[in-house]
Amino acid sequence: MAPDQTKKSAASVNGAPRGAPAPKISFVSLGCPKALVDSEQILNRLRAEGYELTRTHQGAAAVIVNTCGFLDSAKAESLAAIGAAAAENGKIIVTGCMGAEQDSIRAKFPDLFWITGPQDFDSVMEAVHTAVAPLHNPLFDLLPPQGIKLTPRHYAYLKISEGCNNRCSFCIIPKLRGDLVSRPAADVLREAETLVAAGVKELLVISQDTGAYGLDLKYAESRLRDRAIRAKFVDLARELGSLGVWARLHYVYPYPHVDDVIELMAEGKILPYLDIPFQHASPSVLRAMKRPGDQEKTLERIGKWRALCPDLTLRSTFILGFPGETEEDFQFLLDWLAEAKLDRVGAFKYEPVEGAPANDLGLAPVDPQLQEIRYRRFMELSRAISARRLKDKVGKRMSVIVDQATARSAEGRTKGDAPEIDGKVHIASRRPLRVGEIVTVKIDSSDAYDLHATAV
Repeated sequence: MAPDQTKKSAASVNGAPRGAPAPKISFVSLGCPKALVDSEQILNRLRAEGYELTRTHQGAAAVIVNTCGFLDSAKAESLAAIGAAAAENGKIIVTGCMGAEQDSIRAKFPDLFWITGPQDFDSVMEAVHTAVAPLHNPLFDLLPPQGIKLTPRHYAYLKISEGCNNRCSFCIIPKLRGDLVSRPAADVLREAETLVAAGVKELLVISQDTGAYGLDLKYAESRLRDRAIRAKFVDLARELGSLGVWARLHYVYPYPHVDDVIELMAEGKILPYLDIPFQHASPSVLRAMKRPGDQEKTLERIGKWRALCPDLTLRSTFILGFPGETEEDFQFLLDWLAEAKLDRVGAFKYEPVEGAPANDLGLAPVDPQLQEIRYRRFMELSRAISARRLKDKVGKRMSVIVDQATARSAEGRTKGDAPEIDGKVHIASRRPLRVGEIVTVKIDSSDAYDLHATAV
């Protein structure tokens, strides 16, 4: 090394004076848990290169906005976040699903610094480097082993694949994120093991189509230490169930092999919880949605699942007011829900999404006022079902994971409750409980969505 190079190396890092403050990057994360995992990926790369993260846009070297573009309401939220950031900072980097629609963003914000689509982490980092060079000191380890997480320490999202092979008429996710791309099983399990070693007590398994995991890889094996593990949904679930923590499955289409996973739930290997996006029940509406339409067989399967695993909690989401939905279609859905008795139900009123095939079906739109009426009727029924299902738990002892705690009380979730979208357990306790602790409680009472219990 030449003398002048030695002097520069001792006095600076990446051309910046040694001791100079690390450049600050502000970050906004919008959208679903899958987008949240993307945000964590970007944040990990930022910290690994020495950037400091800040919640304040003003004074930051750049602001990254990870957008959602699934619905018009989500796009409006994304545009509002971009506008708020642009009002305080001149270097806005837009990424995420809405970033795939650059023209619509530029039409409103022509002077944005950078726009890129979902999962394009290299482009995001290129934008950051262009805005401000990293101040990286390789003598320091800037990342914890589990990386940066935007969730509380005791639970984490575990993304097992990207994209989707389905072509639902209301959805543009395949256009934004592409076809199914599964991660090798060994890679998923290594990440899971790292999270568990760092103190994570609950793994929330997510993807766009969790049950299709490994199809694109033709279920190829990958090696984890001395073992070969297939990239197959059931095999992966079994492996996750061996880690000694709660493993919860989200976004699972009711493929035939899901029956095998119910057996794992009955054996206590993974949580008895299944998040299935049914979307509707009427055969005609499902055909228009390009979704599986034999809901009678689905009811039969639900009955078999509950016979095999009585503690099973079923969650789903439905679209109300899809174009062409008649009163008969809607009543069919209500009757189906009353028979299925799903434990946890969410719904949203249909919104046309630019670029979705549903716009070209030639079906009559449902009046927004009628959509609202149907939404209220649907939620009234689902609320009543939830109340009855929860009342059956009164008097029972259940395991609960603690999310918040004070000296004499806490809030937590049963095995049948996912964070942020399902119900809570309000716990009275004679001893202080710790966040992340899994405790046994006795259920004292219930309401429409929550349970009230005492720690035992």
